[in-house]
Amino acid sequence: MRPVTVTRGAGPIILGQPHSGTFVPDEIWANLNQLGQDLRDTDWHVPQLYGGLLDGVTVVRANFSRYVIDANRDPKGISLYPGHNTTELVPTSTFDGAPIWHQLPTDTDIAFRLVKFHGAYHSALASEIARVKAEHGFAVLYDCHSIRSEIPYLFNDQLPDLNIGDNDGATCSPLITAAIEGVCAKQSKYSHIVNGRFKGGWTTRHYGNPRDGVHAIQMELAQHQYLASEKLPFHYDENKSNALRVVLRNILEAIQHSVQSSRLMET
Repeated sequence: MRPVTVTRGAGPIILGQPHSGTFVPDEIWANLNQLGQDLRDTDWHVPQLYGGLLDGVTVVRANFSRYVIDANRDPKGISLYPGHNTTELVPTSTFDGAPIWHQLPTDTDIAFRLVKFHGAYHSALASEIARVKAEHGFAVLYDCHSIRSEIPYLFNDQLPDLNIGDNDGATCSPLITAAIEGVCAKQSKYSHIVNGRFKGGWTTRHYGNPRDGVHAIQMELAQHQYLASEKLPFHYDENKSNALRVVLRNILEAIQHSVQSSRLMET
């Protein structure tokens, strides 16, 4: 299987999907313990959730599991959230802190995966950002994520439903953040927060450079709002998902409207 799938669109918005893949090469699969083979920390069904919401978007999707290597981590292994529990570039445990390997991957293993998987994803993503920016004068990277709503190892209490992250305003125009938050504030079904526990991962922080015309923002969704259960087998719930897709469509449309109605490349 190819490590990355790219679907090109003509518009200025790119959907990054680094954690929805479930592909694990056989030799890596054999070294995962049973808990690891459950792949429970996948961003389940994110491509389906966002599919067809807005015409013209470009989608860059990692097909490999985050347990192979995490495409949303600094390739140097630097922590995104110093002082908080988190998982590594190649995770050694689940989000609950439980080990996932029979034997930990070696430095050689990690170096290979950096090139074969992590590097492949970011090469594709960087290429699409450059293409979109060349065509429009700017690009908007909307990084799609989801996570279980209750993980005591990572955060206290229940996570808000819609978690918007722009690294405290550093990674995108405030017009984009305001457009997203405006949609969230107009509805009452889903709770939301800006720059809460999740301020945007390495992808958002690495590419987001508003002065250079690249705007990046992350959306972390609580999975209980679109899955039948946050337990295996993590089935997609059509009724829940259809309701959430309305809000996500409104968010993407609001981003598009904000960039079309303002001279965003000059902000």
